[in-house]
Formats: sequence, C-alpha cells, structure tokens
Amino acid sequence: MFKVVATNVVVSKGYGENPALSFFNNGEIVRFRIGHKVYDSKAEDNTRWMNMTVKAFNGVCERIKKMKIKEGSYINILGHLDEDTWTDTATNEKKSMMVVIIDDIEYASSGSGNGKNSDEKSDNGSKPAEKKQKPESSENFTGYESFGGNSFFDE
Repeated sequence: MFKVVATNVVVSKGYGENPALSFFNNGEIVRFRIGHKVYDSKAEDNTRWMNMTVKAFNGVCERIKKMKIKEGSYINILGHLDEDTWTDTATNEKKSMMVVIIDDIEYASSGSGNGKNSDEKSDNGSKPAEKKQKPESSENFTGYESFGGNSFFDE
C-alpha cells in the first residue's frame, strides 16, 4: 500500500456549477479535489497547480461534514493511494485514475498559532498573541478556516 501525506493543500472548486464536495450513498461517501501550487520553470509565473482527487468513507466522511470543509479550505490529509476504474459511456472504453482514500484529515493550522481563527479565544480564554501569515492562495481558491486540536502529523 502506498501511503500519502498531503499538507497545506486547498480544496478545489467544483467543475462548472457543481459543488466542491460531492456526497454519495446517503452521505457515506464524499469525493472532492485538492490542489497545491508547485514550482514549474516552464509555466507562466514559474508555478502551476497540481490537483488530485480524494475520497472518504463512513467515519471520515462524517468528520468532513462536521468540519464544514468547503472550496478554498486548507487541509492536511493522511491516506493511501487507490485506483478508480469505470467504463466511459460515450466510447465504452475502460478508464482509470489514481485517487487518495483519506484515512485522517484536519484543517491546516499554518494560518494561526493555535490552530483556531484569530478572532476565537484559545482554550485558556485568552486571545492568541500573534497571527501567522495565511498560506498563499490564488484567484481560483479562496477562504481559510483552521480546525484546532492535536495534529496527526505531530504524533
């Protein structure tokens, strides 16, 4: 099994008028795309977006609903690679693509010192001392919400 760790990735917007997150089987499965800006000397402005489809099931799907993840949310994920296969209805061809099955997820906490929005109070009731800079975003990705709690990357 190939393990995947993706940090500080952004939830991509949906295609056309579709929502960023698509839920299936009465909300037991969710599918969405994540992106991260990478250096590419051949691209305009020397950067391009690298995107990947991710899926989550049952308990992780419930957690995603409770987190209210949306387009533009910065997240960290731990998962494993899998392959989706299907038959193209137009050409009757078998097709496949790699997806990441999410095993754990959290909001990326690089936007504030304690993993919460700067307007919120910390657990001891005091306001955070300083606000760190938000991750870089582009016109295609907006918004940032932190989740707080223990990071599975710190374990």
